[in-house]
Amino acid sequence: MTGTHRALAATTFAVSLILGAHASAQQPTTPLKIGIMADFASVYSDIGGQGNVEATKMAIEEFGGAMFGKPIEVVTADPLNKADVAATIARRWYDAENVDMIIDLPTSATALAAMEMSKQFEKIMIVTDAASSDITGKSCSPYTAHWTYDTYANAHTVGSAIVKQGGDSWFFITADYLFGHSIERDTGDVVRAAGGKIVGSARHPLNTADFSSFLLQAQSSKAKIVGLANGGGDTINTIKQASEFGIVAGGQKLAGIVMFISDIHSLGLKMAQGLIITEAYYWDLNDRTRAFGKRFFERMKRMPTMNQAATYSATLHYLKAVQAAGTKDTKPVLAKMREMPVRDAFTDNGVLREDGRMVHSMFLLEVKKPEESKAPWDYYKVLAEVPGDQAFRPIQDGGCPFVK
Repeated sequence: MTGTHRALAATTFAVSLILGAHASAQQPTTPLKIGIMADFASVYSDIGGQGNVEATKMAIEEFGGAMFGKPIEVVTADPLNKADVAATIARRWYDAENVDMIIDLPTSATALAAMEMSKQFEKIMIVTDAASSDITGKSCSPYTAHWTYDTYANAHTVGSAIVKQGGDSWFFITADYLFGHSIERDTGDVVRAAGGKIVGSARHPLNTADFSSFLLQAQSSKAKIVGLANGGGDTINTIKQASEFGIVAGGQKLAGIVMFISDIHSLGLKMAQGLIITEAYYWDLNDRTRAFGKRFFERMKRMPTMNQAATYSATLHYLKAVQAAGTKDTKPVLAKMREMPVRDAFTDNGVLREDGRMVHSMFLLEVKKPEESKAPWDYYKVLAEVPGDQAFRPIQDGGCPFVK
């Protein structure tokens, strides 16, 4: 072999090594794996839970079920609404079980704890259940997306509407952890900015059965509005027991800051009628939302909550981004997630911001009277569509430390 031939052979071998390395980066050796960390048995199981698992599976099936020639895998776990348990699960999944993305996270405390593991292992996390606006604010992470709603958006959409209707004095019944505190803080800011006042609050443990003492405090406050700074089963129980105490009959009004269609279903229209709430998704908005709602109903025998529709959306968007990036590696996938618009059954106008907030329209809704409902799950009248740039906190106001 001549010197020229040897040089050419060496060059060809080097190019083949580079191409081989590139190909291996493009085609991961392990299957794409998604971890769903959900509340399966407690206060938030109806709004997420098994419905989020089915929503994830629906997205995977719609995508085709495989990535890079290997079936997409799903694992699930319940953190028991405990921050330390969530962190332990996230560490194990990211470190030992090759989980590429974790989704759901049922409470703000579990989300923030698991986000620390996401940062440590530089792996993607998508929060579809937890609500604290701190997730994209002072506690933001470059590896976390916040998909469905947050306490800022709900407070500004519902709180401002109620104050405009004359509800200018508020007493809060608040779940005593970050989620409840965030609702009370963000809604209180809205009320005060509109010229209203906060006359007091009572804080209750998560998943408590007895709201009597908190409702008595609300009643004696004489506030026009009793703001429910809680969620899921806690909100349902507060409203049921408020009815027994004659709160609404006595002239006060209830404001459900974070409520879901599953809550309305549990309460029934007779008890829930007239409530002003906000959601990011309602199955009966348009043909797109109705089609997804019907498919979900066939599997779960109930219509999806906004969290369940958002979990489908976030999973599908993530899968599309992995495919577009040609790799499971975190940074190129996140770049694609931010570059690509979110267009699916959940929203047709979504954009993922640098701070992790997925911005999209929110809807101001009023719960129908029983006689106005024409069919099962026909629960809402749409009062307004609030554009995402009006509903969600401006990026410069959030205090996210890595946003310049």
